[in-house]
Amino acid sequence: MPKKPSTSVSPAARLKARHRVIRDAQPEALRLRIHRALSWLARAERETTDHDARFIFLWIAFNAAYASEFGFEQREREQTRGFIARLLRLDGEHRLHAALFDQFTGPIRTLIDNKFVFEPFWRALREHDGSGAWEASFAKAKRLALDAAMANDTATLLSIVLDRLYVLRNQLIHGGATWGGTTNRAQLRDGTAILGTLVPLVIELMLAGTDDEDWGGVAFPVV
Repeated sequence: MPKKPSTSVSPAARLKARHRVIRDAQPEALRLRIHRALSWLARAERETTDHDARFIFLWIAFNAAYASEFGFEQREREQTRGFIARLLRLDGEHRLHAALFDQFTGPIRTLIDNKFVFEPFWRALREHDGSGAWEASFAKAKRLALDAAMANDTATLLSIVLDRLYVLRNQLIHGGATWGGTTNRAQLRDGTAILGTLVPLVIELMLAGTDDEDWGGVAFPVV
């Protein structure tokens, strides 16, 4: 007997329907952020077997949600941390906390234990630094993540996780990995799983926020 097609609504479709109801009353910058983020989330959902493509589309969706106008003196990671702080202020039900800490023994912990998404490891390799400094830094970062988990410190743990995902993003976007390769599958699967949970939740928190929440101007407005 043929299998019936799934009738479940995807996160992107559910959020898009919700956005359609309220978008006309939103500030233009916020409306544009959510519209763009949802378009990339929907594209990511179509990738069920290609983890490389799915991760890239999810990262673009996340980037569309948070990126704003900034000068050369402001690094992307600094901007991300400011975005996290705004999200946590909106997250009265602690949904980001639940998403992170429910998964800490799975993909998130595996990601934090993976030196291949730790930028100082690659820097030491490039600079032929045999001092072992990156290993000490790696151990310290893992302790910090564990302490954050024990203390229910959502901001710190989320910042560490996004730092790791940012390294993975760089590997893919800058051609530092082979499409469909075998050397980075573990971190790619974990990264995709984590972003697949975080991105819809981020968009949902933005939808639930008040219209006077200042998300800043978008970096590339429609002109």
